[in-house]
Amino acid sequence: MKTLDFNYTLPQELIAQTPLAQRDSSRLMVVDRADGSIHHQTFSSILDELKRGDVLVANNSRVIPARLFGKKPTGGKAELLLLERLDDHRWKALVGGKKLGPGSLIHIDGQDGGESGYTAEVIETLDGPQRLVQFNLPVDDALYEFGHTPLPPYIHEKLDDAERYQTVYSRPEGSAAAPTAGLHFTPDLLFALREKGVILEMVTLHVGLDTFKPVEAEDVEGHIIHKEWASLSPETARRINEAKLAGGRLVAVGTTAVRTLETGALRSAGISGSLQDISQRDAAGETSNMCPWKPVAAFEGSTDLFIHPGYKFRAVDMMISNFHLPQSSLLMLVSSFAGHDLMKQAYQVAVDERYRFFSFGDAMLIK
Repeated sequence: MKTLDFNYTLPQELIAQTPLAQRDSSRLMVVDRADGSIHHQTFSSILDELKRGDVLVANNSRVIPARLFGKKPTGGKAELLLLERLDDHRWKALVGGKKLGPGSLIHIDGQDGGESGYTAEVIETLDGPQRLVQFNLPVDDALYEFGHTPLPPYIHEKLDDAERYQTVYSRPEGSAAAPTAGLHFTPDLLFALREKGVILEMVTLHVGLDTFKPVEAEDVEGHIIHKEWASLSPETARRINEAKLAGGRLVAVGTTAVRTLETGALRSAGISGSLQDISQRDAAGETSNMCPWKPVAAFEGSTDLFIHPGYKFRAVDMMISNFHLPQSSLLMLVSSFAGHDLMKQAYQVAVDERYRFFSFGDAMLIK
């Protein structure tokens, strides 16, 4: 397929700039794959869509204050967005500023704009604006002193409460962006789901660069997705598989949970080769004789699973998602799950009905 097949026109005023006062008061579009119907609800009504024995799987990764401001020795401004921690001193990062090649030194600003005592040296040029940087001191704990929440580039309003860009269940730190489908859940809603008998499980995927990177390849199959670290524990895998065998549905909260669960299912199925190639192989029919459902296997490590139309889902039955950027790998994933034509129709309905889009926007349930 062509990347342009995933383009759509979005009025700028529909890009949500701030979160709603109450997380679960956002709108919820319910898309039924069986009959192609589209219904409009509020997110709190997700309680009515799930049943006893269903297992709701969410990504509990927490966004770190990974945006750092600083200055070059000449006084010129510089900026870092930390993407991946390699060890106590070295990080992969996006670098903003002129002439910041290997050997360049950045003096990190403190809270008051003065010197923090931390410096970052550019060690190596990676892909595009990515750099390998080395700090003079371990920076992990200090991020909360002078780091800033790295809001998406399409959000221009100041966020007064940084916790609103975190899910209420976020725990392990490591993401450069929030798994935003989970932002709609409140503690009360999660308790109500538990009281109903819905099983809540957590996986971890630290969200990285590809969240905001548009697909630049002309053909979808030519896009190379960046690897992200993910974890699915043995205990979680066992409970998910038991719930599925007992007749429950596997409901993924967001595209990151989908990719983690499907990676676990592919590993369980023993499918060989790079995960990057799985969708192409599925579309070519090489795995068409596989069972519709595969148990998920525990794993910890990187995943580069790129899900686009043609991919055959092996684990996930339902998906909760926000509305994604045009021509993004995330839109390709949900189009793969719902069907390209139905998803194109749903997005047009969302525009016509004035839904709020992207990170702080409204939600969709695909069932």
